[in-house]
Amino acid sequence: MVGTPEGPLADAQAMKDKASNIGLDWVGMEGIALPVEISGRPVSAFVNAGINLISRDEGQKGIHMSRLYQGLDELTQGELTPQRIEKTLNHFLSSHEGQTSQANMRVSGDILLSRSSMLSGNRGWKAYPLEIDATLADSLILTLKIGVPYSSTCPSSAALSVQVAQQQFNLDFDSHGDSVSQKDVSKWLIERGLPATPHSQRSWAWITVRLGLNASQFPVIELINRIEVALSTPVQTVVKRNDEQAFAIANGQNLMFCEDAARRLYNALKNQCHFDRVDIQVEHQESLHAHNAVARTSWKRGFYAA
Repeated sequence: MVGTPEGPLADAQAMKDKASNIGLDWVGMEGIALPVEISGRPVSAFVNAGINLISRDEGQKGIHMSRLYQGLDELTQGELTPQRIEKTLNHFLSSHEGQTSQANMRVSGDILLSRSSMLSGNRGWKAYPLEIDATLADSLILTLKIGVPYSSTCPSSAALSVQVAQQQFNLDFDSHGDSVSQKDVSKWLIERGLPATPHSQRSWAWITVRLGLNASQFPVIELINRIEVALSTPVQTVVKRNDEQAFAIANGQNLMFCEDAARRLYNALKNQCHFDRVDIQVEHQESLHAHNAVARTSWKRGFYAA
């Protein structure tokens, strides 16, 4: 039976060797499971936490990662706010004083929101991926990234489909001259009015915002709502036939190339005073092609570039 060692336990991280004066840009842990609360909702999150290891002659071999892990408990003690994250990052720095000059973390997960159908009033849950990046050195830098799924109908495909319908109509009624009745047209629309259909696809808007220094919360739900209103065709949950028809109408009235979607979001977000920077990426996951159509744009305070 092995006895309990007497005296202090060995600390291999504090040892030095001939390479311990080489600094490291980042060292820490990734994929730490952590329950957090964001915008009043529980989120099963994964956290990356780390610091840099500065170069110095008396450098140590490594950091004490358990000190970082223990500091993460602060994030579970209520609503996740910029102030709570800053307190945690300060703990990272103070727990390795003299060894580091920068601490950062990434919190990622899905926030679940209950969404109403378009007409029937039924409700269902939608998952929105989010990511919070935080870096603390001379000051705190915070970014929030949100993913919002929506539907996009190709304007080119819609125009080509309408052209086919027009050609079919002319062909079917060529012998009628100018005597086509409303009843005949209505019957034709039901039986033959869709000889071609435009293609639509599930699409994603990825919005990354840099929060101002005075931010007191993460505007997750506000940002999701603004994105969905701007695009007008958010992906639905449970639908009845009247909801599905309303969704088809919304798609028909909001034909979008990826360029159109990116510009809509640019216009919707460019005047938000609590953001210092906005980066926009939209992905139309094509049903016509085996590749995606993608557009990006961004702006930052005091300088607008589309």
